[in-house]
Amino acid sequence: MSRERDRGSESGSSRGARLAVARRELRSLRSEKTIILALAIQLFIAAFSSFLVVGLVSLYDPSAVGDYQTEVAVTGDDPGTLLAVAEDRDSVTAEYYGNRGDAYRAFDSGRVTAVLDANRNDDGRLSVRVTAPEEGIRTTLLVVQLRDTLEQVERVERQRNADAGRLDRAPLPVPDKVGASPYVGFTYTVLLPLLLFLPVFISGSIAVDSLIEERQRGTLELLRAAPLSLADVIDAKLLATASLAPIQAIAWLLLLTANGTSIAGPAALIVLVAALSLLVVAGGVAVALWAPDRRQAQLLYSVATVGALVVATVLPEHPANTVAKFAIGNPTGTTWGLLAAYCLLGIAAFLALRRGVGRLDPDSL
Repeated sequence: MSRERDRGSESGSSRGARLAVARRELRSLRSEKTIILALAIQLFIAAFSSFLVVGLVSLYDPSAVGDYQTEVAVTGDDPGTLLAVAEDRDSVTAEYYGNRGDAYRAFDSGRVTAVLDANRNDDGRLSVRVTAPEEGIRTTLLVVQLRDTLEQVERVERQRNADAGRLDRAPLPVPDKVGASPYVGFTYTVLLPLLLFLPVFISGSIAVDSLIEERQRGTLELLRAAPLSLADVIDAKLLATASLAPIQAIAWLLLLTANGTSIAGPAALIVLVAALSLLVVAGGVAVALWAPDRRQAQLLYSVATVGALVVATVLPEHPANTVAKFAIGNPTGTTWGLLAAYCLLGIAAFLALRRGVGRLDPDSL
């Protein structure tokens, strides 16, 4: 009976020591200014997501800016197609100038934002020469609007050539444009994956730095005091660091929801982040145990991270698409299968690391 009591007390003491190591690991993050800055940036993005999305989408897709009118001057010997297309577009107002000099003078005085000189070549091709202002946000919006207009002109010309039998192959039919909001696409395919995946990669980097620092300072030897083994110390540090990402994910999802971004499957997203965090942090700890110094460890971790991103492109579904499908409530069988695979990979990485640490000579660190 006393022997069982001793085992219980030793087990409780071991758990208490692991918790102490985990708390020490988390408290040490307060002194890392880079980590605090990264967290502050993510907090700002999540807290003001509805405001930032409007500005970011303007850079991601400038055509999403509503009520922007482009007034252009059209000149040349064959402006008919260009004028007809521009008339059907709400964002472009075209005015015909029979004299090229008048068109360019209107551009110089600021009455029009661009000059489109449309001429028919000897081989029957329509050539459009565009004169636009120098670089700037206004020019970016202008180029997007003109690009869409000229693409429509190109489609009209191609169809006319096909009807006249001047093409070897008939052009493929273009599907009707879907009236989807670019803000939705940007939020769920860019902003949300960024907020969920960035804490995962930062957690791995934290694990690398923390373990390398313990090795260089010699404090890892002190942490291996009874009743903790090296594997117990690594477990405590790994689980403490890996828990940061899902905790941040919960906070970011709550802030996004408060800002009006609907998240259909938050539980699945948190599980996904936790699995990836366990996988990435386990890899970071393995790198830190193998690499001799911080520079090499961070280089190896960065290369491994980039390699993982490259490998992700050949998966049946990219992790960012997995996040988007769970967020909008449209997961497929492949989506659920990949979530299960990420969970299994995270657990396998943790068990493999623990087994490797058990075989490692602590005095070699």
